[in-house]
Amino acid sequence: MDRDAAIETRALKADSFGRISLMHGAEGAFVRRDLAHVPAWLRLPAWWLARREARALQRVAGLADVPRLLAWDGRRLDRSFMAGAAMYQRPPRGDVAYFRAARRLLQALHRRGVAHNDLAKEANWLVLEDGRPAIIDFQLATRGDPRSSWMRLLFREDLRHLLKHKRMYCREALTPVERRVLKRNSWVRDLWFRTGKPVYRFVTRRILKWEDNEGQGPKP
Repeated sequence: MDRDAAIETRALKADSFGRISLMHGAEGAFVRRDLAHVPAWLRLPAWWLARREARALQRVAGLADVPRLLAWDGRRLDRSFMAGAAMYQRPPRGDVAYFRAARRLLQALHRRGVAHNDLAKEANWLVLEDGRPAIIDFQLATRGDPRSSWMRLLFREDLRHLLKHKRMYCREALTPVERRVLKRNSWVRDLWFRTGKPVYRFVTRRILKWEDNEGQGPKP
């Protein structure tokens, strides 16, 4: 497929780490992350994040309900388009089937040795047109041996974030085990809230001027 001839039909997101657009080419719609307009001082981290996403998508190739990597040339990352809406746009209120399927999808991801690491953001969970869940945006994903202690810790954090969404939209369906998982905070989570999150907020809100409520949708 000659994607150089593809036409942008809609801008999905534009920030300091690139422009994400819905494209249309000879074989249909796809999504492109383009680093062409990234400021010079952010080109290295933007490239690193895009490469990280490409490698994670390579690891989960063939898995349903995650994007399929189409191309990565160091400047543009193309992935398959999945028709649906972000969780905050189409909340799965009371939808037990959605959260059961979401947990199966997360388990399949983890069996491939990939921890997403950014599932607290509702924007990274899709509700597809038929109601199924999908996961996007693998820029922060970690790849590794799924049997290792470190990866199992990251998997648990992924699960905790999913269960937080379930608590928000389908609280009555939480099991006793899931409630216990939600009550236990890992040292990774505690360390992030004490150190990483204040830095993240300072960089994104004060320096980069992001106003997307950390990917959870517009503020009321």
